[in-house]
Amino acid sequence: MAEQQAGPVSNPVDEPPKKSRAGRDLPAAIGVGVLLGGMAIAALIFLPIAWLPILAIFIPIATHEVIRRLREAGYALPVIPLLLGGQAMIWLTYFGPAGLLGAYAGTIVVCMVWRLVGQGIKQAPVNYLRDISATILLATWVPLFAGFSALLIFQDHGGARTFTVIATVVFADIGGYVAGVLFGKHLMVPAISPKKSWEGLAGSLLFGITAAVLSVAFLMERPAWVGVPLGLFLVITGVLGDLVESQVKRDLGIKDMGTLLPGHGGIMDRIDAMLPSAVAGWIVLTLLA
Repeated sequence: MAEQQAGPVSNPVDEPPKKSRAGRDLPAAIGVGVLLGGMAIAALIFLPIAWLPILAIFIPIATHEVIRRLREAGYALPVIPLLLGGQAMIWLTYFGPAGLLGAYAGTIVVCMVWRLVGQGIKQAPVNYLRDISATILLATWVPLFAGFSALLIFQDHGGARTFTVIATVVFADIGGYVAGVLFGKHLMVPAISPKKSWEGLAGSLLFGITAAVLSVAFLMERPAWVGVPLGLFLVITGVLGDLVESQVKRDLGIKDMGTLLPGHGGIMDRIDAMLPSAVAGWIVLTLLA
């Protein structure tokens, strides 16, 4: 009820931080976003190859966040092969797509054998198909997809290419957030993500395509029209990536994959849209630019 009642007045200091209509602790989210964005921008502008060690630090954290959540739900995943295989995928991008693909395939083979004999050769593994399916999904979803952003580094204007993909996804997220808060009325997929709206998607397309066009023209020195299909694909894959993680969390009955980043959740909650977008960005830029 909204009626005022007599009594002691609550201390505002004791109240939890207010969240925005989109469900975020907005000041914390902005602070973390600026910090992470500044680190990525500095690396991509001044020393693009530094993107590899950045991935080598954050991708294992994201991978382990998902592993921990799956283990809490009863899954048994081969942790060591997944983490080491993820490192191999990142660093072997030095040899191009063949290095990334070879590291991925090797990781899957080792994981299949590891899970098969993990309980001893005299004891048949339990839920083997379920656990290996989750393992392959995780190896593909996180380190393999992230590896495509590393592949961009070794192309012409590599730092600018990777920055373009990241900036497009970030501005698409900002546009979706602003449009969703101000105009969001028609829910897009309420069964999966109750806060996403068609108005938010329109804002994502407007901001994302604009960012892509400007980045392609001024940073990559390529025809501006390339930014249109690039922005379109990055926005679509970014939204779908966010929905995929939302459905995984819904299946697991959790709100966030981790708690490392205030206002965002875990590393995986921050890069869920980036991962499939890295694949789309590599495809579009490799073919058109």
